[in-house]
Amino acid sequence: MAALTHIAISELHPSFSHPRVAGIIIGKTDVKSFPDRKNVGVDRFTFSFSVKDSPDFFINVSAWGSDGYVNGLSNSFRTGDCVIIENPLVTNKDPEKGDRYCPTTPSLYRLLVSEAHSQVCLCADVGTIDRLLPLIHLPVKDSRDFYSLADIVANGQTLDGTVINILAAVKSIGELKQFTTSDRREGQRLEVKLFDDSVSSFPLVCWDREAIQLVQTLIPRETVLFISDAKISFDSFRSGMTATVNSKTIITVNPVDSITDVYTVSQLKQKAQENPEAFFGISYSFVSRLDLDSSVSKVIKARCSRCKFLVTEDAQSCSNASCPGRDQALLAATGFDLLVDFTDHTGTLQACSLRSPVAEKTLGCTTEEFTRLTDDERTVMKWKFLLERCKIYVKIVPSPKQRSGTRGVVLDCSLADPGEVKQHMSALLQQP
Repeated sequence: MAALTHIAISELHPSFSHPRVAGIIIGKTDVKSFPDRKNVGVDRFTFSFSVKDSPDFFINVSAWGSDGYVNGLSNSFRTGDCVIIENPLVTNKDPEKGDRYCPTTPSLYRLLVSEAHSQVCLCADVGTIDRLLPLIHLPVKDSRDFYSLADIVANGQTLDGTVINILAAVKSIGELKQFTTSDRREGQRLEVKLFDDSVSSFPLVCWDREAIQLVQTLIPRETVLFISDAKISFDSFRSGMTATVNSKTIITVNPVDSITDVYTVSQLKQKAQENPEAFFGISYSFVSRLDLDSSVSKVIKARCSRCKFLVTEDAQSCSNASCPGRDQALLAATGFDLLVDFTDHTGTLQACSLRSPVAEKTLGCTTEEFTRLTDDERTVMKWKFLLERCKIYVKIVPSPKQRSGTRGVVLDCSLADPGEVKQHMSALLQQP
């Protein structure tokens, strides 16, 4: 039987019959309900999501239907999942109506899915998933088109009400606050503090559950965000500017294409000594330590979801004295938690942090799949990378606890293209 083919988003057209699209979810809204004008007393439910299938193309998808269908569909996938969309209706965008409140896409169309005609399911094809996963780290806007936090502060109230792109790192993640509105609707709010090399703290406010769930998985001081179409407002209570995630916003976690500077290991160490602030770079290095064949408990660990402090799986509460939820029941997330060494002709960068979800993408397996591997299979996985030249996107951060005073955090790691290595290493060797 011939394999089912996918239509590229760039080629979609309303005349297509039974289109089939594969893509990675890069953004998703909360489910909302509206009174059905055709059926008095009945509500219709809807939510939207955005899927990307290539570096340059993504499209918005809307689902409409009953409470059970729409909420069930929304709960079946999250941002970062790869999905197959069967038989959506391809329709022209309407900039004056619903598309005003959705991310701006390069496509002329949008997709509609319904219970009667369409199906959205998680992608199971490994080749398709491998092709799509790297797209999650590509911003939907030009990665050079952003405001620094200093630009926002300097422009002040002249930016009030505007929608802009922001590139910054996560400093801290606040506590989730629940509330009930005057019309008895449940709501929630979470504030993230951002920072960069110019501003030490800047607020980003999230109201949507989907956005909140995404940012709650981030690791403070180790995660960079490219936030497209964030709304900027003047907060009179703080007497300062704030950014808010809205229905047009797409958050790209650890956007690798915004990191372009290439370093040798010795250059990374030298810059770290000269610069007390965190910085980012690319290193074409060999993986010289990768302890995948250690006991599972040394490869996969649990961390508090609120402060990212290491915890034991049977703990009742977080032992970190500064955890914002120390007095509450423990919320823990389990993931890969590795320390790796990278070596090139100039030296070795030791004990760099490689954690989920970057580790899952690098290794090509989930923690659940890893626990089912035999010792021999883990060794094979280890030697796929050990002593192989890799292209490593790394963040160097100050760390007084380390003997060197700094530590590395891996943002992305993949086997390097030999031609690319030759080009960049030749340029580095020619430097004085």
